[in-house]
Amino acid sequence: MDDGLTGVFTEVELVVDLPAERVWSLVTDVGRTGEWSPECVFAAWRPGESPRAGARFDARNEYAGGFVATVECVVTEAVRPSVFAWAVLDDERDVERPGSVWRYELVPAEGGTRVRQRFTHGPGVTGLRVFMDEHPGGARTALDGRLAELRANMGATLRAMLTPLSGSSPYRT
Repeated sequence: MDDGLTGVFTEVELVVDLPAERVWSLVTDVGRTGEWSPECVFAAWRPGESPRAGARFDARNEYAGGFVATVECVVTEAVRPSVFAWAVLDDERDVERPGSVWRYELVPAEGGTRVRQRFTHGPGVTGLRVFMDEHPGGARTALDGRLAELRANMGATLRAMLTPLSGSSPYRT
């Protein structure tokens, strides 16, 4: 779909001096996300769920300006200890047409693990999509601003999650 938003992505990465298995246990511990993320202030697995494909968890995001969104997420890929990905569903709850997709990739690197976090906008309805549709003249500025905000928040989340556990050289970008 070429609507100017679907498929747009941003990513951040760090190399930390932690083994992939330890990083995996952190990125899949969605209940701790609110401790680390400036935007996703709460997340919790649904009863009986764990990091596996098809599992569901709920999350709450708080944005600048006071907007709050509660979302349902579905794990789309969970390959221990290398990939953890999930779709954020919109009101239609169609996993094939999510609002966004989030992905962590963990790759061995000299002295530790390269951690890449990626956000990809989906074809589903999001606040950004609604804003861009309603304000086409400001769409590019809104998109660029949101991507910059996401990169900053993703970087802050990774640093908060991983650097307290790292040794003397906590991370490299």
